[in-house]
Amino acid sequence: MKGLAGAFLALSVITSNCAAAPFVPTDPKEVLERLPEAPADSLARDLRQMRRELARDPHNLELAIRVARRYIERARAEADPRYLGYAQAALAPWWNLNSPASVLVLRATIRQSLHDFSNALSDLSLALKMQPNNPQAWFTRATIQQVRGEFAEAVRSCQPLERLAGELVATACWAGAASLNGQAEASYERLRQTLARQRDVAPGLRMWILTGLAEMAQRQGNSRLAEAHFKEAIASGAADAYLKAAYADFLLDEGRQAEVVALLKREIRADGLLLRLSLAEQALQAPGAGEHVEALKARFAASRMRGDSLHRREEARFTLQLLKQPDEALRLAQENWAVQREPWDARIYLEAALAARNPGAARPVLDWLRENRVQDVKLASLAEEAAR
Repeated sequence: MKGLAGAFLALSVITSNCAAAPFVPTDPKEVLERLPEAPADSLARDLRQMRRELARDPHNLELAIRVARRYIERARAEADPRYLGYAQAALAPWWNLNSPASVLVLRATIRQSLHDFSNALSDLSLALKMQPNNPQAWFTRATIQQVRGEFAEAVRSCQPLERLAGELVATACWAGAASLNGQAEASYERLRQTLARQRDVAPGLRMWILTGLAEMAQRQGNSRLAEAHFKEAIASGAADAYLKAAYADFLLDEGRQAEVVALLKREIRADGLLLRLSLAEQALQAPGAGEHVEALKARFAASRMRGDSLHRREEARFTLQLLKQPDEALRLAQENWAVQREPWDARIYLEAALAARNPGAARPVLDWLRENRVQDVKLASLAEEAAR
């Protein structure tokens, strides 16, 4: 579950809207763009006030940590990585020093969002040496290990959370990893029952757990349960970009493209959401589909010019399903597989290998599925086809 750390501070990062041709400003004070802030947005007002206070006292560690956390939360909710730059700027006085544990955990969270997993894990190891009872450090460590397909290690990192963060968070952490490691049904049922026993669960935490339950049910082929959980997650609070993307993927698999358009028609800033909108529009032969494909093409080109390789999974999917270039999609999927190994990483790899008529290239994914006893009806079907 890529949204595993949504309960705390981990992020789903989607490349921002960029033009294909780079612009290099000559004046470092030149304002290139202001991030959107609605006048009635209380979070934006709070952040502006905190930034003013921090500008007056930039070495106020407690305030800098509060500002960084709020920007990380905003980056995740809006799928806009530029807020991460604000978070890093708030931590600048401590970024390259022998940082306190609180800064190390936030630095690891930001590095995680940039797929710098090795350095993020190093930060977390240092933080846990200083503060062995830091729940955020254990949680973020488990998240990174799960994304890398290191499920046994992730389960071990979840264990201290039982006493540090409570039964619900600990169970959700364990279930995220165990559900991909041969315990799909048990993980789902244990997490469902644990959530049902809880009272007064924070809306953000409830939304994150319901999203995880929806994904577990979907992997087991239970569309009815999956949709019920998705809808309850959306109703529990302001749906974040990860939840919208996951629900859109579910609807696309169900052949309900018109509902994807209704869900995402205003979500064109985030590349991942625009990708799913474009897939639905293409299937419906909707007006504007070509314009959105060209916009995505320009954004991915701009990412490559910046040396940004964060979103190979999305680019592989775009290249395969919208550009119809399976060989290039397979190359991108292979590069992505070297960095992260979640169900969608495996899926786009298998789909690209099959479309390129090169099923032998899928051997690393087939081995991974077998070794980890991954239970996913869609992946099982693709794996069977590739093996055949």
